[in-house]
Amino acid sequence: MQGVDEVIDIVTFCLEYVFRTLEGNVCMSSSPIIEKPPGNAPHLGEKGNSPALNEPDLGAEHEEHGHGVEWAELTRIAFVAFAAAAVWFRLWEPFPHISVIGIVAALIGGYPIFKEAFENIVERKMTMELSMTIALLSALAIGEFFTALVITGFVLAAEVLEGLTVGRGRRAIQSLLDFLPRTVAVRRNGQVVEIPSDQVQLGETVIVKPGGHIPVDGVVLGGCSFVEQAAITGEAMPVEKAPGDAVYAGTINQSGALEINAQKLGRDTTFGRIIEAVERAEKSRAPIQKTADRLAGHLVYFALGAAVLTFIITHNVRSTISVVIVAGACGIAAGTPLAILGAIGCAAHQGAIIKGGLYLEALAAVDTVLLDKTGTLTFGTPQIREVVSANGFAEQQIIAAASIAERKSEHPLAKAVVARATELGISLVEPDEFSYTPGRGVRVRYGGEEIVVGNLALLVEEGMTTGLPADGHSPDGASEVYVARAGQVLGSIRIADVLRPEAKSAIAAMRQMGLKTVLLSGDTQAATSSVGRGLGVDEAVGGLLPEQKAKWVTELRSKGRNVAMVGDGINDAPALVEANVGIAMGSGTDVARESADVILIGSDLSKLVETLRVARRCRGIIMQNFVGTLVVDSVGVGMAAFGFLNPLLAAFIHVTSELAFILNSARLLPRSSEARQ
Repeated sequence: MQGVDEVIDIVTFCLEYVFRTLEGNVCMSSSPIIEKPPGNAPHLGEKGNSPALNEPDLGAEHEEHGHGVEWAELTRIAFVAFAAAAVWFRLWEPFPHISVIGIVAALIGGYPIFKEAFENIVERKMTMELSMTIALLSALAIGEFFTALVITGFVLAAEVLEGLTVGRGRRAIQSLLDFLPRTVAVRRNGQVVEIPSDQVQLGETVIVKPGGHIPVDGVVLGGCSFVEQAAITGEAMPVEKAPGDAVYAGTINQSGALEINAQKLGRDTTFGRIIEAVERAEKSRAPIQKTADRLAGHLVYFALGAAVLTFIITHNVRSTISVVIVAGACGIAAGTPLAILGAIGCAAHQGAIIKGGLYLEALAAVDTVLLDKTGTLTFGTPQIREVVSANGFAEQQIIAAASIAERKSEHPLAKAVVARATELGISLVEPDEFSYTPGRGVRVRYGGEEIVVGNLALLVEEGMTTGLPADGHSPDGASEVYVARAGQVLGSIRIADVLRPEAKSAIAAMRQMGLKTVLLSGDTQAATSSVGRGLGVDEAVGGLLPEQKAKWVTELRSKGRNVAMVGDGINDAPALVEANVGIAMGSGTDVARESADVILIGSDLSKLVETLRVARRCRGIIMQNFVGTLVVDSVGVGMAAFGFLNPLLAAFIHVTSELAFILNSARLLPRSSEARQ
């Protein structure tokens, strides 16, 4: 009697916990399976449209729906609890060996379990619901009505608590939608008008008042302010914005009013990509998740096999049922996708978009990181250090010719040339013809003359060597850009980029994590080595063409290395595709971002380090769940088989271990305060 009283106390405690938890939550899911938000919930618009947030406010409707689900679950649990008490105190027993209340309550209360088990049979899937159904029906068959009801109550309470945990992950995602306004102020025909957010057009001027949320990705046209962009880039402090600075949708304008030119809308914005990444994470199935599903099925077969063996050896029905009940792999089946979703959501809040669980798993296994130099480890806004004449030409002549060639180029070095031409008062003119060779340079025609601007290899290839140095190396490691016009070498321009302030600490952190770091660049070996020494990378290789970078990746992978490639330009795209994980800087080209599996929104390398840590932590948590489940099931089945566990204690162990593994996975979910920073 004392043991039964303890069990009743445990059941009462669980039910009270559910009551208290539900009172403080509005939204919940009754299933441990991660579900997508309701189909009619606010969503981002299609390409070219701003977020479709002009739909009716569904907050109240969703809250109402949440209460309906809660009360249905709550009523079912309470019904089972009262029925269990009635059976225990034998309130109404018209038949000597059959409890009508017990049978009816078990069938009604266990309906969700039986329904899912039937669906699994139809789909020919072996799941824990099916094994629990077998255990419940077996308990009823041998007259253990009270035991069957308590098991049912345990399982229902566990599913509610699992739903609350997983629902928190879903709410963390949906909370992102709060960062977008439903109406937007735009300047049209000289007047500021309020329009629905989905009616904003590309190129329009958007007005954002202090305290307002920025609805588009764009460039500041007027006004100065501080913008809180932690939700997008993960930066803790507000960032000052002035004309010419980029801003992101979903960030908060803190002080002055801003006029913004809308350059990206809806799902094209950085914010839209975050939402897509998390939505994709909900639907994607990483290899480790498939392994979890297979392991769950194998554990069910193991439990049933052990139950059959127990019955053959002991002929003890209670021990046999306990064996079936105690084994549980739901913690793996639900905890694995929850951990993946939480890790991707956590990375998104820290400033990195991971495009799916597959890439998250690959990121956790990375042991080698290859890094591009220009635009990745540097700002990509280099400055001219020196202009060197080759054949007596003046600086004005060298810069004038170079500016014509670089006028249409998007290379960061080209911007430095154009900027110097502007400083010298040289008129910027468009070339008549333009061609670009990745990793080499540009050729243009202007006024009937050919102008060639590029590295030493390009000019040697063109047969223009008079006045060129023997090795093409700048003494200080700066990039040497050579200029030739009408078949004659004019001189060279030495350009040096500025390292990102966090680059050195990020490289040091990666090396502390046991990662090999390699700097790959199309720049000269001297410039690349100089930067590599300053950063402390393991190896620095310069003078590489795009296909050579990709070959580096292929060779490392053939040696069994798990490679991540970090780049920002068109010339990095082949290597990004070849790598186990391609990582693009948010400030890079569209081609690089589309080719990559991970995008660093704010181009902050410290976010790459944090993302690598999140990926490893996710893998570690999943492995903990795997090992923990195997240990609990093995020990539990052994104890149940030898009669040390009755069905009630077996059910308690099943439920508590399952919840422990799910809560372990929930540690990766971003907190509400983090989601709204």
